[in-house]
Amino acid sequence: MSRFHTAISISITMLAVGVLAAACEPQNTTNSNNTNSANNTSRTGLKIGSLLPTTGDLASVGQQMVGAVPLLLDTVNSCGGVNGEQVTLVEVDSQTDPKSGAAGMTKLTTLDKVGGVVGAFASSVSSAAVSIAVPNKVMLISPGSTSPVFTEKAQKGDYKGFWARTAPPDTYQALALAQLAKKRGFTRVSTVVINNDYGVGFEKAFVQAFEKLGGIVINKDKPVRYDPKAQTFDTEATSVFYGKPEAVIAVLYAETGSLFLKAAYQQGLTEGVQIMLTDGVKSDSFPEQVGKVSDGKFILSGAVGTVPGSDGKALDALNKLWKEKKGNSPGEYAPQAWDAAALLTLAAQAAKDNSGVGISSKIKEVANAPGEEVTDVCQGLKLLQEGKDINYQGASGNVDIDKNGDVVGVYDVWTVGDDGKIKVIDKVSPQ
Repeated sequence: MSRFHTAISISITMLAVGVLAAACEPQNTTNSNNTNSANNTSRTGLKIGSLLPTTGDLASVGQQMVGAVPLLLDTVNSCGGVNGEQVTLVEVDSQTDPKSGAAGMTKLTTLDKVGGVVGAFASSVSSAAVSIAVPNKVMLISPGSTSPVFTEKAQKGDYKGFWARTAPPDTYQALALAQLAKKRGFTRVSTVVINNDYGVGFEKAFVQAFEKLGGIVINKDKPVRYDPKAQTFDTEATSVFYGKPEAVIAVLYAETGSLFLKAAYQQGLTEGVQIMLTDGVKSDSFPEQVGKVSDGKFILSGAVGTVPGSDGKALDALNKLWKEKKGNSPGEYAPQAWDAAALLTLAAQAAKDNSGVGISSKIKEVANAPGEEVTDVCQGLKLLQEGKDINYQGASGNVDIDKNGDVVGVYDVWTVGDDGKIKVIDKVSPQ
């Protein structure tokens, strides 16, 4: 072969390799499940992940909150983004499952290379996710994992500053529920909880709080903790209602919790006993999941519960924006998810660094005093660009984050009517 033809062959080969390489080059990311305007952005800018449940045992609550993160990032991108570039969102469904959550977090940290993640929701999933976030130096902010275990591990230094949450720990909600039980005159109660970090942590905190108020937990020495993968609950129901408690404190997830409560009703155990619930089942669809009695009333009629409330200075603006963009009102934990995403973007801007290390270094600085109070994330970004300090006031609350990554909040007291409608009837602050 002549040198001329050899040169041509080499050139053609190099061109083919170049075309192939270009074809294989990873394109600008879209999220793993769907695409929105926050995703079609520069891949060199800040990249945020979300790890929230749209399927699984907490789907009924997760689906109410999952829209908050893209809405916040769309708002941020509309006013110029972070560090001069648009923000990218990568969404992963945690499936309310620790194994799926760990796989999702691994993808977000190693493949997508996000700087921060909003998630997870279930405490068991966050426990799995944070063990991946910390060594990969990715900032994880949960809008709903409330187990006291996170406080304990943060106190030991396990998280190295890469963990925070915008919902308060269950040590506070347990106290709020204990106060509610005491206020209603109950002195003898029993507990049933889902056997995971959330359920067991809540149970222990509730027992301690209720006993301090003079109450008795009659099954304290034989706690009922059900398997998250269980499908039948007759035995657990019999155990919980044994001894004639005045009220049953039920710390459940929606899918399995509905089966438990239905089993208790069908055995005739719930008559005359107050059912007291928590945030894990607070969704409009839950009474329907539990079912109705023969006269058309709902089994859950008269049940009461607590849920982290939202009383932040930015709540009205979020409600207005949500109504404008989505035509309804934000559901449970949407304000907490909004605030988690806001803190990630503000911290990155404050650090002038889109990495998890940079974000982690500035989370408390943008969340806490001193600094100019801001409720609008775009105003906060502008002040930070000007080199000023801010104190973000969120939709869920003032989101002052302590050294353990915790916030203190208020709690809504809710009840179920005969028509199955849930309404908030009071607030309680466990201070």
